[in-house]
Amino acid sequence: MSLKIIASLCTGCSACEPECPNDAISEFKNVFVIEPAKCTECEGDFDDPQCLSVCPIDDCILPLETEAAA
Repeated sequence: MSLKIIASLCTGCSACEPECPNDAISEFKNVFVIEPAKCTECEGDFDDPQCLSVCPIDDCILPLETEAAA
């Protein structure tokens, strides 16, 4: 599964980008996005997704399936 950054909630703080072990996070139009093909939710590297750990905005980063269903 992959995570997604909700663009309308992202403040562009960039806290998440350097934490991604797969370089799946990049800036696009002053907010950050996660490339689904690269995102592993940090499986194999960390117990929890690192972007979620550092993001200061609640519910800004969600599982791709949850966001699509909302």
